[in-house]
Amino acid sequence: MKISNETKVGVLTIVAVTLLILGFNFLKGDNVLNKRRKIYAVFTEVGSLEKSNDVKIKGNSIGKVYEKGFSDNNASGILITINLTSNVNIPKNSVATIASPIAGTAYINIQLGDSNVYLKNGDTIQTRLAGGLLGDLTSQVNPTLEKARTAIDTLTAVLGSVNRLFDPTTKGNIQGIINNLLVSSASLKQLLDAETGLLAKTIVNLNDVAGNLKNNNDTITSILHNVNTTTEKFANLNLNRTLDSLQSTITQLNDAVYKINNNNGTLGLLMNDPKLYDNLRNLALGLEILVDDIKVHPKRYVNISVFSKKDKGDYLTSPAKKDTVAGGNKR
Repeated sequence: MKISNETKVGVLTIVAVTLLILGFNFLKGDNVLNKRRKIYAVFTEVGSLEKSNDVKIKGNSIGKVYEKGFSDNNASGILITINLTSNVNIPKNSVATIASPIAGTAYINIQLGDSNVYLKNGDTIQTRLAGGLLGDLTSQVNPTLEKARTAIDTLTAVLGSVNRLFDPTTKGNIQGIINNLLVSSASLKQLLDAETGLLAKTIVNLNDVAGNLKNNNDTITSILHNVNTTTEKFANLNLNRTLDSLQSTITQLNDAVYKINNNNGTLGLLMNDPKLYDNLRNLALGLEILVDDIKVHPKRYVNISVFSKKDKGDYLTSPAKKDTVAGGNKR
């Protein structure tokens, strides 16, 4: 069967109108092919909010503004119909506000609540007025204005201090301070010049010392070698054996002193026994008397006679005087 051109034009017109309607509804946020939920919100002021503007949660679009109009004949509020394009669950105590960014179109922002009961199709969400564009600008500008005001106050104080500093009564003091600084700078320069010369001389002396050390490097090496050799000899000495021998000698000396102090042995008895000392003293005295008697009466001891003679006695009973001449008195 042959289709006429009029039929083809009619079918194309119907398809075009249908697509136009579907596109228009899609732009408004209503997808006629899918059944979507609708919720409502009532605001006292919507600002620049228009149909087809976004409805967002945490910056993500979940729907569109489908329609707006007065909630009653007294225009006490504006009823916004929201067409949800996402199946996200919205708690019943969530709050909707109108955000008006500086750059971009206004949109409805939903702040999620913590309720376990969620909004159903046809429910009305709670609303709250936001600051709006002017409020946002004011909130952003106020801190800057406060900082600018503080800076201006500080600048005013600084300028006041500068004015007082350059007061005619203080200009002379400032000039005097500057003159003193100039004089001090000149003196410091002279001092640095002198110190620079001294430093140069010191460096020269250090170079001379370093040269002398370099020239006597062999001598220094020999001295260090001798010191090292002497140190090794000291290290090789059997110091422990010498100390042991010294300790043994000290021990023996202590034993001898102990014996002397405790009347052990002849020396101890001689030093600590008074009776023995007296006996030895008397013996020495008798020997001295005998020697003196021999000197005074030598014939008594060396005279040889056939006929014995009677001992005339007269023996010495005490030592003779040391200036007596032997043989001076004959018996």
